[in-house]
Amino acid sequence: MNDLSPVIAADKAHVWHHLSQHKQYETIDPRVFVEGKGMRLWDATGREFLDGVSGGVWTVNVGYGRESIANAVRDQLIKLNYYAGAAGTVPGATFAQRLIEKMPGMSRVYYSNSGSEANEKVYKMVRQIAARHYGGKKWKILYRDRDYHGTTIGTLATSGQDQRATQYGPYPDGFIRVPHCLEYRKQWDVENYGERAADAIEEVILREGPDTIGAIVLEPVTAGGGVITPPTGYWQRVQEICRKYDILLHIDEVVCGLGRTGTWFGYQHYGIEPDFVTMAKGVASGYAAISCTVTTERVFDMFKDDASDPMGYFRDISTFGGCTSGPAAALENMRIIEDENLLENCTRMGERTVANLQALMEKHKVIGDVRGKGLFCGAELVADRLTKEPADEMKVQAVVADCLAQGVIIGATNRSVPGFNNTLCLSPALISTADDIDTLTNAIDGALTRVFG
Repeated sequence: MNDLSPVIAADKAHVWHHLSQHKQYETIDPRVFVEGKGMRLWDATGREFLDGVSGGVWTVNVGYGRESIANAVRDQLIKLNYYAGAAGTVPGATFAQRLIEKMPGMSRVYYSNSGSEANEKVYKMVRQIAARHYGGKKWKILYRDRDYHGTTIGTLATSGQDQRATQYGPYPDGFIRVPHCLEYRKQWDVENYGERAADAIEEVILREGPDTIGAIVLEPVTAGGGVITPPTGYWQRVQEICRKYDILLHIDEVVCGLGRTGTWFGYQHYGIEPDFVTMAKGVASGYAAISCTVTTERVFDMFKDDASDPMGYFRDISTFGGCTSGPAAALENMRIIEDENLLENCTRMGERTVANLQALMEKHKVIGDVRGKGLFCGAELVADRLTKEPADEMKVQAVVADCLAQGVIIGATNRSVPGFNNTLCLSPALISTADDIDTLTNAIDGALTRVFG
């Protein structure tokens, strides 16, 4: 098709876009992407873009146009496209084994089709464990301010981003918030900030009653809440607290998993041993829908202790968790990451990204803080470095728009934390080159000059 105007018209008339105010489309056309190759995208008007956010939401880890993944999916679909997860399939079993090899201490993989669903499975498991093994007591789940775990009503009940959850309540009981760990915006004036931020979790546990808390869900690096890397000592103390009070530790790797931070999983930077790990986005780099809820054998055994109890097993199903395209794509995605040494490249290019942003910080007083791990980086914009007053949200979005006008796609925290939607976000594909990184940060440089002077 050379003339794509009918496609644009159909989109404008019938598609309800995610995260979009559609009033604008009464006067302008929505953007429709047509093709992707590597880190480049082309839209229906023929414009080329460098994608600095891996598909808009940190997903296309190995880049666009991977023929080998498409072929792996095609071949599998011809052989067997689907059977419900009540039975096994070859790609499902094979990918589970390969995945567990990357996750010492974990042993079981439960398939579904989105990060929200993967997290919801954990919440159901925790509630069922409470009912079966703790007389219904340890049913509450802790979550952290600024973290995000999904878009269902259940996962929004654990949204530490108030704007994400606004207008969708009331929410179910038993989900309890703990303070965030962003040292740049200190809540306590202490030297060992990481340990103090973790101790705040213990204070909530003691307030609620340790015998009521079943689990805590945390992102290894907070994503949409501001790209928050944890302070030194934080994770070690969190692990100690969980063990002290017999609280299951759930790590949400939906964003950080499969290489985004330079290791297979973000939690592996910190030497912690989770009970649950959830993942989605980068598992198949967006070539097929797949998510995984991974558990230890200890957790798994809690659901098979009494074979005579018809209510004793995990009575759950995910329809599209039975699709074979997901694990088939995930296997090839994992091979690419290994064979092309993308974890190492992610670390190197991540260091370059942070260095470039820090250099921009010297030039632009509007940058108050630079944070990141691997190719997951953020620059928090402020009106005043001394007071740390957040930059005006409209100006932050103007920086994103200016980069887009330059043909460079970056992100910014959006509809997350009221008054603090002020962090620019970069999460380019793990295949990024030095030239790609420099192009991204040069675009930000120009945009900051034009928007802030």
